[in-house]
Amino acid sequence: MQRVAARTAALAVFCGLSLLMAGCGSSREYAIPEGVCGVPVGEKELSALLPDGEKLDVTDTSVVTKSGSNCDMSVDDFPAVSLTVEQVDKFYAPMSKQESFRFTNRKKMAPLPFDGAGAMGDKNVMISTSCGLPEADHLVVLLIARDRSGKDGDTHRSDMEAFVVDFVPQVKTAMGCPGSS
Repeated sequence: MQRVAARTAALAVFCGLSLLMAGCGSSREYAIPEGVCGVPVGEKELSALLPDGEKLDVTDTSVVTKSGSNCDMSVDDFPAVSLTVEQVDKFYAPMSKQESFRFTNRKKMAPLPFDGAGAMGDKNVMISTSCGLPEADHLVVLLIARDRSGKDGDTHRSDMEAFVVDFVPQVKTAMGCPGSS
């Protein structure tokens, strides 16, 4: 009889702790926007870069109206994502020695589904692509995505790549780059 009571008590404690821990788990209480930084974005691609939390804050800065301006997204004051689009007059190779300062563990990205080249580090991506406008012959798109979820590095890199492959063509269309619509 005492053994049954002990097992029942142990089961009750286990269930209680399980419920308590479930209540303390992370969750996303904010909506993923359809567009950020003046550009439409894929919900799935952006969602993978944003941590769980209560409140998403996005700066109102449009990356397509002012070259070099940052657009930042934070969740509960954690700086999760930062985007910059620079309008430049020539192609800047992401794998060049001059760009190495941007990266930790830099690797060349696989061929992109649009004209350009890319490099990726542990928490950032640089894409150089043509635009063909008088004020922007080329674009440099910079992404910094900090991860606090604990996912492995390969998964985070894959998430960053999926985001920029979706985001860059949207930037080119929003800027009016010829042949991008």
